[in-house]
Amino acid sequence: MNPLQILFTISMVAWFLTEILYKNMLKSGKEDSKDKDKSTLNILWVAIPFSIAASVTVSNITKFPIAEGIWILYLGEAFILIGIVFRYIIIRSLGKYFTVDVTIKQDHQIKKEGFYKYLRHPSYAFSLLTSLGLGLYLNNWISLLLAFLPPFLAFIYRIKIEEQALIEKFGEEYLEYRRTTKKLIPFIY
Repeated sequence: MNPLQILFTISMVAWFLTEILYKNMLKSGKEDSKDKDKSTLNILWVAIPFSIAASVTVSNITKFPIAEGIWILYLGEAFILIGIVFRYIIIRSLGKYFTVDVTIKQDHQIKKEGFYKYLRHPSYAFSLLTSLGLGLYLNNWISLLLAFLPPFLAFIYRIKIEEQALIEKFGEEYLEYRRTTKKLIPFIY
């Protein structure tokens, strides 16, 4: 294996391990209102592993290159690493309010600083950047679609459920925050 392949392997293992840790350590507590999730966590845990396995498999059996040259691999790996690192930073910044299941805590507050000044769901945005990076690294148009589309659709569903819960809890305060920020891509969407 060359150094880039080693880095890719390490980053994929890190991605997998951090998500397992988040899933096991950042669940809602007994006193939290947990009836809001509507299986979004389960859907994500099907969509993301499926997208990884399918995109890697397709890249091994088909050739539909996105670009010529090794730069696409470096760009993909950069997106993977940026996605993993910034998702971790965002999760840490939310502290006790971050849970893997859609949950409203008793003393929940809307975070409006840092990345949240521009995006309502930066953790999901950086997770999707990691998925996009995987598709680019594999340098295959079909793999790119398989790496990105299932998690994107799962996150869109989760955002809908999560925002319904936040509107129920915060009403006009959240609606106003929603009017002034984007979902996943700063200034665009």
